[in-house]
Amino acid sequence: MKEVNQILTDLKRKIFKPVYFLSGEEAYYIDLISDYIEKNVLDESEQEFNQTILYGKDVDLNAIISAAKRFPMMSEYQVVIVKEAQNLKELGKASGGDDDDDDVPVKKTAATSNALAGYLQQPQPSTILVFCYKYKTLDKRSAVYKSLQKNHVFLETKKMYDNQIPEWITSFVQEQKFKIGPKASFLLAEFLGNDLSKITNEVEKLFINLKEGEEVTAEAVQDNIGISKEFNVFELQDALAKKDILKANRIINYFSANEKEHPAVMTLSTLYGYFSKILVYHFAPDKSKFAVAQTLGVNPFFVDGYAKAAQNYGTAKLKAVFSYLKEYDLKTKGVDNAGVNNGELMKELIFKILH
Repeated sequence: MKEVNQILTDLKRKIFKPVYFLSGEEAYYIDLISDYIEKNVLDESEQEFNQTILYGKDVDLNAIISAAKRFPMMSEYQVVIVKEAQNLKELGKASGGDDDDDDVPVKKTAATSNALAGYLQQPQPSTILVFCYKYKTLDKRSAVYKSLQKNHVFLETKKMYDNQIPEWITSFVQEQKFKIGPKASFLLAEFLGNDLSKITNEVEKLFINLKEGEEVTAEAVQDNIGISKEFNVFELQDALAKKDILKANRIINYFSANEKEHPAVMTLSTLYGYFSKILVYHFAPDKSKFAVAQTLGVNPFFVDGYAKAAQNYGTAKLKAVFSYLKEYDLKTKGVDNAGVNNGELMKELIFKILH
């Protein structure tokens, strides 16, 4: 995110703001910024007296404001970080949140919210106050939100779309001064989903056995992340693209026997995305590799695979495939399903797709 990069760039240049309100669905970026502030703004010798970590479930806004108004001791700044700020009852109610707890009287909540709005108008210049407001956002009509937007650093993060994850992984690995191939990025994205914190934790484990500049290979991902070399969604898509009946059946049988690791809902979602790209390929006006890659939102490495799949799946067949995917999505959810388990349903689906 450009906004995140700008915040981090300013912090590294020691351009500090009095208040950072970090909110939204993607906790990774909230942690990235708050961790940087926690570890880098103050020297180790300054942190003991000038760095305060609070938790939203244990404090109220009055206590936070009181801490923020203190002066630093033998330091230019003090840092106050409020983790799990989404648990602040007054802030949730004042910002239109869905907190149903009635323990906090409305008048007290409003007064406390007004006190925060007042602090935001005249913050302590020697304090860096950080709110980590995960998985929620503030009511944009509130005085607190308006003041944050106007005078402070306000970040609202969003979850990335699944198709953006492989490129994000590639960028992250390159920033750490390593390399990664498109297949390895794809495998990580498919196996780990769009949880950026989980992805970074797993990728950093892969760096341990590498020297700077070396490549994170697909084989390393399979060996260390717990992804089977033969039985994964990437290989299933490859088998379907080539209409390799034997390979596709071996993979779906493995998925059926290991449904916990390969839930039907995830396989169906992935296949829908895959066949959607094949359909887009058919109607792409420019079939050159880089033009198609841009149209599909994939690495050029994968374009030949989509071209091959398009030869085996014309638009009429794709229409039938989408009908099957919808039918079996409903069946796995219990609609028109006479007690057949998901493993057997997925076998039926793959048979219909291939024939």
